[in-house]
Amino acid sequence: MDLKQYIASIPDFPEPGIIFRDITPLMQNKEAYHESIKQMKDWIQSLNQDVDLIASPEARGFLFGCPVAYELNAGFVPVRKPHKLPREVISESYDLEYGKNEIQIHSDSIQPGQKVVIIDDLLATGGTVEAAIKLVEKLKGEVVGIVFLIELEGLDGRNKLKDYPVYSLLKY
Repeated sequence: MDLKQYIASIPDFPEPGIIFRDITPLMQNKEAYHESIKQMKDWIQSLNQDVDLIASPEARGFLFGCPVAYELNAGFVPVRKPHKLPREVISESYDLEYGKNEIQIHSDSIQPGQKVVIIDDLLATGGTVEAAIKLVEKLKGEVVGIVFLIELEGLDGRNKLKDYPVYSLLKY
């Protein structure tokens, strides 16, 4: 199945010169959404690792991470923006084009030695997932793979993740 046909390309959004890759048509099509989850699950299984947890940044990462976690019989760790998690957290800051951002996970969400796959919808510059890796590793979890629905190759985000197995279903 050609999943690219279910991605809408919106020129000049959110600002001139940007082509926004809209995943909502893919999610609205039950066959395409199911196929994307299946391809992610299949790649993770090909790693021959007993994956304990899927960790995904909010919000679109949740849309893929949760169903893959379910399919793998793995737990799910939400990676959230500040002040969204109710218990003790650990944080990691990362650079944006103009400024900084921060993500957090509960400080007890990953146990030492647990095998973790990070799933997000989009790999652009790689800053968010690089920060998520640092959070997992602060808790002594092992990142065994990283999965994206879409990779924007021209932004070279994969270079920040070069020490990990990375899989992207679609590349632009």
